Amino acid sequence: MTRLFETRRFAAALLLAGTCFAAHAAGVDDDLREAARLHKGGDTARAVVIWKSWAERNADAAYNLAVIHQYGDGVALDYAAAMQWYRVAAEQGDKVSQFQIGLMYQSGQGVAADAEEAHRWFTAHRRHHLHHAHEPQMVAWRQQARALIEERDRQEQLAAARRDGDRVLAELRQRAGLAGEHPATLAAADTGPGVR
Repeated sequence: MTRLFETRRFAAALLLAGTCFAAHAAGVDDDLREAARLHKGGDTARAVVIWKSWAERNADAAYNLAVIHQYGDGVALDYAAAMQWYRVAAEQGDKVSQFQIGLMYQSGQGVAADAEEAHRWFTAHRRHHLHHAHEPQMVAWRQQARALIEERDRQEQLAAARRDGDRVLAELRQRAGLAGEHPATLAAADTGPGVR
């Protein structure tokens, strides 16, 4: 009886958590759509309030704030604010924001131009996934891909060598005046020790 009660209690808690998550996700989507509608309609101030309310928990909201500040779209042009909001979105894993930060460092937009810092941001998402490089499945896939590529390269090199060899032989035959000869005649003409 106790086990049945615990199972029902767990199921109820799981259902409640799922409902809260779905309501949260719907709330974010609805709010972001409303903010976009407001911004498009010219009411950027109200859109900013909505985006700010979600920015720390939603990369899209932070990204939208960064874009409007970077381009002065409905708000004052403010590269520092753009950088701040891009960083908030980038810390949440938003690749486009990471790239935008790299562009701002590359061009010196709102920050001192810094090629090394730009490169760091351009490649941030790749460094984040380096831990996958040592997983056994990734190692096996990489080895399999390398073997397939090497085999393809060998086949292409062999075909190219055969084509080149046939072309060289044809040129040599032409120089020797044997271009139109039948293969049996060519074999009879080959009396000396040759290079094989």
